[in-house]
Amino acid sequence: MSILVAKKYVKALLMDSDVSKISQINNELKLISTAYADEKFNDIISSIDIKANEKVNLINSFVENANNSVTNLVKLLSDNKRLNIIPIISAELDKEVSILTNTYTGVIYSNEKLNEDYVAKLQADFAKKFNCDLTLVNDVCDYDGIKVNIEDLGVEISFAKNIFKSQMIEHILKAV
Repeated sequence: MSILVAKKYVKALLMDSDVSKISQINNELKLISTAYADEKFNDIISSIDIKANEKVNLINSFVENANNSVTNLVKLLSDNKRLNIIPIISAELDKEVSILTNTYTGVIYSNEKLNEDYVAKLQADFAKKFNCDLTLVNDVCDYDGIKVNIEDLGVEISFAKNIFKSQMIEHILKAV
């Protein structure tokens, strides 16, 4: 539900702004969103004992010389008792900025750290294929193979050793 509400706010932010202004708003909202990782900050935002204007002042204090759109957005969210959706708005706006600027970020999952040259080659190949600016980050995890996930483009490509092994066995058994 809050994602749908956040998308309406993002749509309103996008209506009257150019790409550079939207990028600035996005950066300011990202900075504000980092505060939501702190439990004490969340307690303050959800507290009924603290006045709404004090909450607004606290949130706006994270950004020096905040854009008027951000200041007004925080005030509007406070009036509607929706300060808790600022991180969701930030994430949605980040997706929209990616689309507008044609820059995306993806993740390469593997069970060992990949060579930087290999990551750069994958990055260049995918950027050429999708005609965009792309940044790939290697995430070392327990995935037995390699998986490339570019969520905003809806791309997920994987090569898993166990699937490859089972397909090879199946192919050999069919040949026999």
